[in-house]
Amino acid sequence: MSTSIRYLLFDLGGTLMHSRSDWQPIHKQADEALAASLLQSRIELDPKLFRARLSQYYEQRDKDFYETTYHLVLSELLTELNHAEVPEVVIRSALNALYKVTQSNWQIESDAIETFEKLRSEGYKLGIFSNAGDDKDVQELIDSFGIRHYFDFVLTSAASYYRKPHHRAFEIALAHWNALPEESAMIGDSLEADILGANQMDMTSIWITRRAAFTNELLHRIKPDFSIRKLPELFPVLSLLSGSFG
Repeated sequence: MSTSIRYLLFDLGGTLMHSRSDWQPIHKQADEALAASLLQSRIELDPKLFRARLSQYYEQRDKDFYETTYHLVLSELLTELNHAEVPEVVIRSALNALYKVTQSNWQIESDAIETFEKLRSEGYKLGIFSNAGDDKDVQELIDSFGIRHYFDFVLTSAASYYRKPHHRAFEIALAHWNALPEESAMIGDSLEADILGANQMDMTSIWITRRAAFTNELLHRIKPDFSIRKLPELFPVLSLLSGSFG
């Protein structure tokens, strides 16, 4: 590769952070918190109905790679249930209650901070693009981990409208740096979102496998440029790409 990699775009969930425990009971608790918040405004919502609607939303967004957001999903559901024109503050408060529960289940990877510090000391530019249904949730997670200062930007599909692997998601990220694809690498755990999207953009794709969920079919169809198990393994890869490995 003739152009050195200067810009590193990271995924968030499964790459820089991981869940502490199984999500099913966490989601149940979170949905109940959302319903309890709505009830304070005399709006009754069955938590199971909300989760069922989210499942439909997940299915659609994984087909067209457009981000609808949790906010819109909840607002449309309440409208269908004859709760028209629910104030913004009520919807936001309900989502805040939900995310207060889910955020407690996320933990930053133990090797993340040392990796960021070394990457920045070596002159790399770092950014995050997370496929996420709520921008505020992600921004709060970044601040709770105390890692914002390592990154030039933290982007989400909720704020950008497009989800990885849609090419616009990557174009929006690279535009923040005014960077070319060949100067950039995508680091993520999802073959379908991170690796496929980077490959389609002619970015270097680096697959981190320790949290990765995949099938043999996916692995046969989507080929990362490099595979690593944990974050510090980025350094020999980046040395190789710079031509100084050996």
